[in-house]
Amino acid sequence: MANTLDESLAQVAAAVQSRQLSKAAAENLRTWLTQPQYAAYLPRLSQLIAGGEWSVLRDSFWERIPFGTAGRRGAMADLGTATINERTIAESACGVAAHVLKSLTPEWHRAVIAHDTRNRSQEFARLTAAVLAAHGIKTFLFLSHRASPELSFAVRHLRCGVGIVISASHNPPADNGFKVFAASGGQVLDDEAKLLTASVEAVTHIPICDFSEALNDGRIELVGEEIDAAFIHAVVGCSLSACRDVVAFFSPCHGVGETSVFRAICEAGFKNVTIHPAQRLPDGNFPFVPDCFPNPERKVVLEALFAPATQINADLILASDPDADRIGLAARTPDGSYSIINGNRTGMLLTDYVLSHLRTSGKLTPKTFVASTLVSSPMIEPIARAYGVRCIRDLMTGFKYIGGVMDSEGANHFAFGYEESIGFLAGTYARDKDATIAGLYLLELAAELKGSGKTLLSRLDELFLEHGYFCDAQLAKTYTGETGRQQIQKISATLRSSPPTTLGPARLLRVTDYQQHEIRSLPKNLVVGRVEQPTGDVLIFDGVVDISGATTGIRFAARPSGTEPKIKFYMFAHPADGCRDELPLTELKMAREEVLMSVQNALSEWIDSTVA
Repeated sequence: MANTLDESLAQVAAAVQSRQLSKAAAENLRTWLTQPQYAAYLPRLSQLIAGGEWSVLRDSFWERIPFGTAGRRGAMADLGTATINERTIAESACGVAAHVLKSLTPEWHRAVIAHDTRNRSQEFARLTAAVLAAHGIKTFLFLSHRASPELSFAVRHLRCGVGIVISASHNPPADNGFKVFAASGGQVLDDEAKLLTASVEAVTHIPICDFSEALNDGRIELVGEEIDAAFIHAVVGCSLSACRDVVAFFSPCHGVGETSVFRAICEAGFKNVTIHPAQRLPDGNFPFVPDCFPNPERKVVLEALFAPATQINADLILASDPDADRIGLAARTPDGSYSIINGNRTGMLLTDYVLSHLRTSGKLTPKTFVASTLVSSPMIEPIARAYGVRCIRDLMTGFKYIGGVMDSEGANHFAFGYEESIGFLAGTYARDKDATIAGLYLLELAAELKGSGKTLLSRLDELFLEHGYFCDAQLAKTYTGETGRQQIQKISATLRSSPPTTLGPARLLRVTDYQQHEIRSLPKNLVVGRVEQPTGDVLIFDGVVDISGATTGIRFAARPSGTEPKIKFYMFAHPADGCRDELPLTELKMAREEVLMSVQNALSEWIDSTVA
């Protein structure tokens, strides 16, 4: 039996006293119980409260989902401020609509919406369109699933003031999300995200029009092939090589990659690329991906493709995530097996490939630049120096910052950008990472190398011999819910106040704090300088390990994730400042990777002891 409102409020108060519900969750829950805009949810909430379903209520209300590095993302549920549901999607759309009407002139009161293959993505996309149209915003909606980078392209192509993608990218099937793009085609930057968050939080009543009526009267317009063809033409127009003799195996991981990556590489003239027959099926449950977790950064996702790739004697394997903005890579080794090439090393290969062709064609200028992020491999810097171009890598995590610097520095001078999390972009057609252009360039590079008896792996070794051996690793610690957030905050606070001074064989010498804008020397943690830009919750530690013939610099970055309940650590081992690698490459790889593993293990132990 459901409670009366007074009974529900009394039980919520009692649950706070008994610590079954946090104060934040109780505050959010009381709002839904007492405000008229949430009246439709009152019977269900009363039922949950009467039944003492505090774990469900805690998970549903412990926070209001913020806009992180990639918008709003979380687990789907029927209700709650901390989940993706009809109300939070409609609130997000209403907040975006209000922001557009307030901040943009009428000619920019236009929006375009795309969605991926996830469960409920189409439903949420139509709901979003109905909300925007109800506000008088001309709304274009893709008639079926499309890639996020095509949405970035469509925002610019259709001259829209805003774009929205319904997607949770590479997250598990229980999740979905709401990703917002600015008129530039890039994901909204921090200042605008703050305004959007305030606009969403101010929403009470949500106007929603009838979807079919809005279609009939033109307030909502379905788009598809015309935009698809223009997008593919723009990507293929970025081709740098005519070499096409390569055999590849591609999986879209049940996502949208066939509409973008596979179509583009076919139209570019690659004849020997096979698409995975089982994972070709668009399916939000991702049934044939290992663990139903479609993240091609995960080794098991690529390893599951090794057997079918072997059957066609593929030179390389490509896999895009569900919204096809990221791409994973594996290459065949001399013994016929496959080796995964991570995002940093894929970025090294592609940076060199793009710059090499631009130099050959005489298109490099003093203003040409490449871009990356603070948590990506520093090896992009010596590669850029070798070509005499600028390298911008003092950027926070999130491809929106690379998109932003394209506009601030001049997109015509942009050569290539990448993040370690397998996100890559070239060209000026978009402002977001794109598996399509990355897939095209990886096939072209592999075909060129094959023609001269080389491979992607042998080319990597050539780059290491030229620039020194750079290796990297990652460590992620997951802490869920409200308690998890507190644990993540504790780790970050301890790293600032009482940081480690040694990790395994490494002596840590300094830490750069991009939140407090300080550079502190270790071991005493004393402020010795300032760093003005950028601003974000990132700490970067630098140190050194003494190895005869291979003096090694150590770096690790710590960053709470903006979209997942994790704190992430990005670790690097590289030639120490002013030192050249003297050991043979095989010995150097072994020595430097052993050092990095020791540092990673020591860091993991330090973290576990901090939250114990």
